[in-house]
Amino acid sequence: MAERRGGVPAPECDTSVLGEDWYGRDLSGQTFERTLFADVDMTETASAGAVFRECSFRGVKFNASRHEESAFLNCTFTACNFFDARFVGTKMTGSMFDRCEFALLQVEGGDWSFVGFPGAALEGASFIGVRMREADLTFARCTKATLSHCDLSASWFHGADLSEATLTGSDLAGLDPVETTLKGAYIDDHQAVQLAEAMGLRVIA
Repeated sequence: MAERRGGVPAPECDTSVLGEDWYGRDLSGQTFERTLFADVDMTETASAGAVFRECSFRGVKFNASRHEESAFLNCTFTACNFFDARFVGTKMTGSMFDRCEFALLQVEGGDWSFVGFPGAALEGASFIGVRMREADLTFARCTKATLSHCDLSASWFHGADLSEATLTGSDLAGLDPVETTLKGAYIDDHQAVQLAEAMGLRVIA
């Protein structure tokens, strides 16, 4: 299990949902607190305004699910599959991901600050206009991912692979290009200056 920032333990759960088939279920407006979801099939589920607070998801399938204006607050996701899942305007603040699959994941807007993605396989995933302050992306594999117009300030990038990733419009303050793989990444003029200065270069306009 990957460690949360500062070694903070995951919240303990009081109730559990085990091995249930929630395929295509509409979870809109529902609230779940400190609930363990284990081996639950949430394929093609939909939610609008749902709240999951300090819940734990283990081996859950979120494939092709759609979530709008919902919240997953300080949750833990272990060995979950997010194939073709879409999150629009959602809050994922403080949540932790460990050994999950993210093929074709789409995230638009919302607040994913303090999220933990250490070592995550985010190749090809798309994050557009997302607030991701102080996100943990250490050793994350983000080849050909899109992290565009995101607030990534104060995030951790040590050992991350951002090869051929689209980073245009994002705040990369705190990214050390020496400790991060950026080969073939797409950046804008402002970011080019920002990264050059991070390498100790003096940019002359």
